[in-house]
Amino acid sequence: MKPGESPPRTLVKSVVKQRVTLPLHAPGMRIGLFGGSFNPAHDAHRAVSLLAMKKLKLDRLWWLVTPGNPLKDTRDLPPLEERIAQAAALAGHPRIDVTGFEAVIGTKYSCDTIKWLLDEAPGTHFVWIMGADNLKNFHHWKNWREIFLMLPVAVVDRGGLSLQAASGPAAISFAKARIPETRASALPGLTPPAWVYLHGVKSDLSSTAIRQARDRGSERDGG
Repeated sequence: MKPGESPPRTLVKSVVKQRVTLPLHAPGMRIGLFGGSFNPAHDAHRAVSLLAMKKLKLDRLWWLVTPGNPLKDTRDLPPLEERIAQAAALAGHPRIDVTGFEAVIGTKYSCDTIKWLLDEAPGTHFVWIMGADNLKNFHHWKNWREIFLMLPVAVVDRGGLSLQAASGPAAISFAKARIPETRASALPGLTPPAWVYLHGVKSDLSSTAIRQARDRGSERDGG
């Protein structure tokens, strides 16, 4: 460098960790994670949550309202804030927390959300909660095997889907990791892979059916 010349500029990329306020959690707590678009949230979502909290003896259960399901058309999806507000109003339970933190941390897939959460809240006993309809198609999810290896999974029967879900690729792949429903309360403390199938919710109500019925009603009102 010649006299009087300024030193060359070095570009340093600033890496700032996203700050997210998570619902109540602590090491040792047993918390269920129930993800979905919740478009809209309905009584079956609440029934699944209450059943899971009871049988798994969970301290709390989080509804993870996603920005959008990568496997679905999200062009007509209502704003995230609107879906969170509607879900929170329907949940109406002191131990069900409704959150949309995935939009803040920028994760698109459940596997990435789980990785982030396990790193952010070490020592918390998280359990992934899903309906039998999701287990049936779980092999289409990104890194679905990895999800089973990261945390315990509880599958809740929805409208008699037991046979279809139990014969799917995910259930077959992890058949040896399934525990009997009588041991469900032990699931949150087990080392994955470990999963259980819970019975008790017979409702076949779905967000898709609600939207279709609502659309038909709007057409009649307008016609």
